[in-house]
Amino acid sequence: MDKEISNDMAAAKAALAANDCTLAIAAHGTLNVFCRRGVKDLLELLSDNPQLLHGAAVADKVVGKGAAALMILGKVAAVYTPVISAPALQFFENAGVDIEYGTVVPNIINRKGDGICPVESLCINCTSPADCLPLIKDFVAKW
Repeated sequence: MDKEISNDMAAAKAALAANDCTLAIAAHGTLNVFCRRGVKDLLELLSDNPQLLHGAAVADKVVGKGAAALMILGKVAAVYTPVISAPALQFFENAGVDIEYGTVVPNIINRKGDGICPVESLCINCTSPADCLPLIKDFVAKW
């Protein structure tokens, strides 16, 4: 990880820790914090403001396969998360994204705690980030 990305990652991690939010994105000296749950912020950024993701350092509280797919499609440079699913980790490793994480879990669990996260479940059989995108778009549109 180069020095600029390392500095951006430090800023993103600090913002995630200091705010009651779920996602912090730092790139080229700018920092953006997002507070909605799920993948909606990442999907909107990928669709409406992809330059914010390109080359960015991202800190996210929980990363499942769907979120990983969106970050990879957005061409992020590095990701930090305290909790990551094994399928998300595999996506990042295959894409060559620098990843720092705390705990690897088999799958992300839904908010009720009684099953797999719906986006994780949607993407479970996808073999590439691009395969996940239409499924996530359709899910968010119905949400």
